[in-house]
Amino acid sequence: MLFYLYFYIMLLREPAIAYGKQQFTIGEYLEIEQAAAEKHEYYRGELFAMSGAKMPHNRIAANLIRLLGNKLEGKQCFAVGSDTRVHIEQNSLFTYPDVTVICGQEETLNNDGFNVLNPTVLAEVLSASTKAYDRNQKFELYRDIPSLRGYLMVDSETLSVEYWHLSENAKWEQTVYTNMGDIVLLSAIEVALPMADVYEGVNFVTT
Repeated sequence: MLFYLYFYIMLLREPAIAYGKQQFTIGEYLEIEQAAAEKHEYYRGELFAMSGAKMPHNRIAANLIRLLGNKLEGKQCFAVGSDTRVHIEQNSLFTYPDVTVICGQEETLNNDGFNVLNPTVLAEVLSASTKAYDRNQKFELYRDIPSLRGYLMVDSETLSVEYWHLSENAKWEQTVYTNMGDIVLLSAIEVALPMADVYEGVNFVTT
């Protein structure tokens, strides 16, 4: 087993094109991810390396964690950052959202303490290379999570926040915020985030 694990890790050190069609089981992925220095998403047997982010992205993610941590203090929900891996059993995805909000006790795959199954709200900070995926395919995959009630997307290149929430009639509805004076209402967890606080300290990269 150690030989094969070493072999898989060596594969992952090559560009994505070199191993993009290599199929892995979930068990193999979890072994690889435990030993790997880099993070990878998993979907239907394929691994996808996750790249680093620019400072606007990182500042926004840090702001969200700080704001949500303060707003949720004393409540039954809590927020964690991008080291938390979320697994969607219905479609096989393993991924690392920028922010995960869990209400109540966290549930993990086989009680392993790593792979969260029951997020209430997920948040992604949008970058040029990821925004199309986060808005479309990834959101479609996220909607397979039975516990999910809200999805927040914050653009790191322009002043724009999109919030989707699951309505009482089980339909996803969108609200868009584009002004610094707006208040972003996360109805799923009854939290209000001022846009000015979400974007505090962010200098948009123009080149």
